[in-house]
Amino acid sequence: MKDYQEQLETLQKWINESKNIVFFGGAGVSTESGIPDFRSVDGLYNQQYKYPPETILSRSFFDRDPEEFYRFYRNKMLCLTAKPNAAHKKLAQLEAAGKLRSIVTQNIDGLHQAAGSKRVWELHGSVLRNRCMACGRDYPVSAIADSQGVPRCSCGGIIKPDVVLYEESLSSRVLQGALSDIQQADMLIIGGTSLVVYPAAGLVNYYQGHRLVLINKSTTPYDKNADLVLSGPIGEILDQIKV
Repeated sequence: MKDYQEQLETLQKWINESKNIVFFGGAGVSTESGIPDFRSVDGLYNQQYKYPPETILSRSFFDRDPEEFYRFYRNKMLCLTAKPNAAHKKLAQLEAAGKLRSIVTQNIDGLHQAAGSKRVWELHGSVLRNRCMACGRDYPVSAIADSQGVPRCSCGGIIKPDVVLYEESLSSRVLQGALSDIQQADMLIIGGTSLVVYPAAGLVNYYQGHRLVLINKSTTPYDKNADLVLSGPIGEILDQIKV
């Protein structure tokens, strides 16, 4: 087994040699910016509420009890003071340098774009985009954060976040774009994800190259298939890469 320094050197060498990298990331990319991870030991799924978070964040619950949904959503899903960390910044630099083709993310916080990344496939949507369910008018996140109860459009319709809830389908446009980029990549870096959330995790199976890199604090079901596995905080690891 390679030691940590050798692994870093291999990662650097592969990045230097690649021209079409795709990064696939999950909650672990955002936790280093102070955004809680649902599935970690101290994540939202392990806290106690009147209803389980996965129930509240379902489309049927949203339709049935939007007031309770928004009470939870404002309190737990909006982390608007979070700033991009070293991982977000390095990925933006790699894109600007012509190395990184795109980012495929399961996160909904918009931090990749805040760091300067341009081509970002947001599999689960974004808290920053919101739309009236009646007339289709777009609203900024402040329309949710600064309102009380159920946020409503001037037309009277409910404003809904552009976030994929449980029981909702992922955007076919976003899925197809992410899938196409992954299939064409000459290197796939996966970071900050346990790779257990489907259909998002299934996209990894479409990578056809020979440089599959996993960067995580814990093991994943895909480790045995990876060409390189680095264990540690993703921001700390990517920060050591020279662009």
